[in-house]
Amino acid sequence: MDQIKHSYIQVNGLNLHVAEIGSESSPAVVFLHGFPEIWYTWRHQMIAVANSGFRAIAPDYRGYGLSDIPTRPENTTFVDLVNDTASILDSLSISKAFVIGKDFGAMVAYRFALFHPQKVAGIITLGVPFRPPSSYKSQQTLPEGFYILRWQEPGRAEADFGRFDAKTVVRKVYTMFSKSEIPIAGENQEIMDLVDPSDPLPSWFTEEDLKVYGELYNKSGFQTALQVPYRSFKDKTEPLKQGLSDMKIEAPALFIMGEEDYVFKFPGMEEYVRSGEVKKYVPNLEVVYLPEGSHFVQEQFPDQVNELILGFLNHNKY
Repeated sequence: MDQIKHSYIQVNGLNLHVAEIGSESSPAVVFLHGFPEIWYTWRHQMIAVANSGFRAIAPDYRGYGLSDIPTRPENTTFVDLVNDTASILDSLSISKAFVIGKDFGAMVAYRFALFHPQKVAGIITLGVPFRPPSSYKSQQTLPEGFYILRWQEPGRAEADFGRFDAKTVVRKVYTMFSKSEIPIAGENQEIMDLVDPSDPLPSWFTEEDLKVYGELYNKSGFQTALQVPYRSFKDKTEPLKQGLSDMKIEAPALFIMGEEDYVFKFPGMEEYVRSGEVKKYVPNLEVVYLPEGSHFVQEQFPDQVNELILGFLNHNKY
């Protein structure tokens, strides 16, 4: 971990924190985190790809971790994160990179590939496949207590999270998201109450890991994180030249899905992936399933995930 260097890059009026390891002359790999994560979630992968001749770059999004919080976090959009990613690469004089995204970071990665196809050597996503905007309507069939619906409600998550310190919020969300069931609260229950204080952390996530996450979310808070992704899912992916029905990711792509990931149980998700419908939008896609994999396969099974990532990178090296 000590060999990972940290810097700040001024991007679109904000100082964004970037963790990096590897030679500047090596092919670049950009890692895009999900929630409740920050750059640190990629610690195992960053070292592995750097040791194999690649340059690993993992930013904290605006409003996350050590990056600046925007003046009005409630106005943040997915497009902002895409533009920030492009600006980081421009600032580092990187014209093309592999892009790896996990959880909603996959959505940032795919939007980046749609907006800037010439900058993408290949794309890897974990846990969330490419989905056209129309597919998110299926989530409306889930009960009112579905965690995304709850977190989209202005003020509700803030009140729920506000009962605890940042470290406890991260502990609860990590524990909840590590399970195979979709988080759904009862009518008179809040999402944070789905996790009992006595519930243990996943075996692959240590108290020291939790301390790192807790300290960083203590700095940033959760306001930007609630805005992007949860309150921004309905944003239009403008500006795109092609119509929504013509969206295609032409770059080489790999999708890694843990079969015990609760996201795989979202309505229609498993059928969408296993039937190959996803390849209508990502024609050069390879799908790999990890039978015991949770929502955090990159931390749960780092060696296995690293092997898949390095195989893809080496095969598509530019």
